[in-house]
Amino acid sequence: MGFFNFIKNTDINQGLQDYRQTSGAVLLDVRTPQEYADGHIPESKNVPLSSLSQPDAVTVQKDTPLFVYCYSGSRSRQAAEILKSMGYTNVKNLGGIASYTGKVEN
Repeated sequence: MGFFNFIKNTDINQGLQDYRQTSGAVLLDVRTPQEYADGHIPESKNVPLSSLSQPDAVTVQKDTPLFVYCYSGSRSRQAAEILKSMGYTNVKNLGGIASYTGKVEN
């Protein structure tokens, strides 16, 4: 563990294992509806970054475990910050689907 570990990319595949082992967790895809339709991780819920701050767009329970991803990790990082500022207490940025090695749904 070094000083520069904070710039290490998040491993979405490991993060998805964590998601699957977390009871009651929600997997959020914050890409556009078109990107989501082109292929998304099974079980994910599409809540575009631009719609994230709408009341109850995500879930009513602020302690629900939320696992967030996008294409490259940039929007999911923004989404995680927005969710935390909205009072969500259990948010994890998984990064980008671009490095995902599993199956996708259309």
